Amino acid sequence: MSVKAYLKQNYKAVIAMAAVVVFLGLNHLFAIHKELWFMMIPAALVVVLLFLKNIDYALMATALLTPLSVNTALMGDSELSLPAEPMMILLTVVFLIRSTIEKAYDRRLLRHPVSIAVIIMLVWMLVVSATSQLPLVSFKYTAARLWFVIPFFFAGAYIFRDTKRIRQFFWCYAIGLIVVILITTARTVGHLHDLNTLHHAMKPFYNDHTAYGCVIALFLPAAFYYIFSRNSKGWTRLWWVALFGVLVMGLYLSFSRAAWISVVAAMGVFFAVRLGMKIKWMIACFIVGVALFFTYQGDLLYKMGKNSTDSSTELSSQVKSMSNISTDASNLERLNRWASALRMWNEHPLLGTGPGTYQFLYASYQRSYQLSVISTNAGDLGNAHSEYIGPLTEQGVPGVLFISTVFLLTFATGVKVYRSAKSKPVANVALAFTLSLLTYYVHGAFNNFLDTDKLSVPFWGFTAVVVALDVFCEKKEEKERQTTEGCLPEK
Repeated sequence: MSVKAYLKQNYKAVIAMAAVVVFLGLNHLFAIHKELWFMMIPAALVVVLLFLKNIDYALMATALLTPLSVNTALMGDSELSLPAEPMMILLTVVFLIRSTIEKAYDRRLLRHPVSIAVIIMLVWMLVVSATSQLPLVSFKYTAARLWFVIPFFFAGAYIFRDTKRIRQFFWCYAIGLIVVILITTARTVGHLHDLNTLHHAMKPFYNDHTAYGCVIALFLPAAFYYIFSRNSKGWTRLWWVALFGVLVMGLYLSFSRAAWISVVAAMGVFFAVRLGMKIKWMIACFIVGVALFFTYQGDLLYKMGKNSTDSSTELSSQVKSMSNISTDASNLERLNRWASALRMWNEHPLLGTGPGTYQFLYASYQRSYQLSVISTNAGDLGNAHSEYIGPLTEQGVPGVLFISTVFLLTFATGVKVYRSAKSKPVANVALAFTLSLLTYYVHGAFNNFLDTDKLSVPFWGFTAVVVALDVFCEKKEEKERQTTEGCLPEK
């Protein structure tokens, strides 16, 4: 398709995206000069998009702006990621109203096991917010989770019934991410041996190098698949190759060890799936691995304690420092946060301390012999540093079970679609996005970012992709019934 033909066919989307870019620049300009009233412009832009009666474009525009949004203090200690979060809030409200009035939402999506698990998770967050040690903090935290999940998972799953929307969503976020990677890389030129610069060059777009590396790892498997997709020909394939190259460069310069580990894990699972290993055996291998760790943890911790290699810009040293729990400040602080979290959970095993409360309460649970040089009592350097221990502490045992169930069901669904889909492109897309999500499941053992818009948007969007493919594309007889509102094979 020629450029002219593409513009003619998609002129509304092009106009909307151009408007987004213009308003983003003006938004940041006025933010610098403290004219906060101008922050309402992104919300007004969403209204314009919705006037076009196409919520798809509003979702895509929000995805495009998310990597470029900046946390801004509004009132007191309250912060919003502008302009993305106001757009998410409006999207949530409009989607719920339209779904209620029009009654066009496909109920099969709500009955899907992953959707049910997500709903239960959100309901439990509301319940434990009411019993929280800091109720106001917990309800604000839960509200933010709602406007992350509702538009990008529930609305996204309905939008992604047309697989062309999947690629468009992927590219919208990827374009914003590319801009951040290029800016970050430019800042590091001439400072490649300064680890402190490398760890903070991505600010103010991402809080630190771990979140930055995590989101890049999340995009790598799917980007790699699209290079070899049958749709990728000529210039299209070159664009995918260029995107993959920028992502690899960004991942390396992020110096995020957890992100590197997650990509390696995704590669291992890819080969396991391609070799036909059953899901139950994958889970069994994981359980055996965890059991062996706890069985021999004494010997392992002793050997790790003998490792004195600290983080550095040398790849070999960075890899060796992953197991250094004697002098590496990052590792020591992570262990300190985990230990504090488990002490908190021990006092509140069933209901937890409340969503979002860890960073405000953990200081008194620290022990002097576990503190590192970067330890703080202020709670301003992140949370429990685990997508599993964090919910355990804040939402009790049910909390960690619910989020783990969401992860497990999504992974199982993706592998099932890969093995049962009648359309090969659909099967491959399912596997690619499942592996992308897997990078976060692994990374989640070391950090947790689902309380931020930067990771929630692609994470819940990719989860919606897997669910949509399962609901709309699994059975041949069902696929044949689909019209323009059904799942369309990639073109």
